[in-house]
Amino acid sequence: MPILEIKLLEGRDEEVKERLIANVTQTVSETLQVAPERIRIILYEIPLSHWAIGGKTVKEIQAEKERLT
Repeated sequence: MPILEIKLLEGRDEEVKERLIANVTQTVSETLQVAPERIRIILYEIPLSHWAIGGKTVKEIQAEKERLT
């Protein structure tokens, strides 16, 4: 039974996450020749303030970009 963990930044709507789950399930099922019912997917949504790049959180980086536009 494949178990997949996917980490992504928060903010995507439910429809997008459902499409992701469906597409990943199909790909894993075809690649590993496993029935879709045996595949488990766990989505971890990381708050923007908990993900950092170059010493700044993504929340800070986005705020800076908004100020510049």
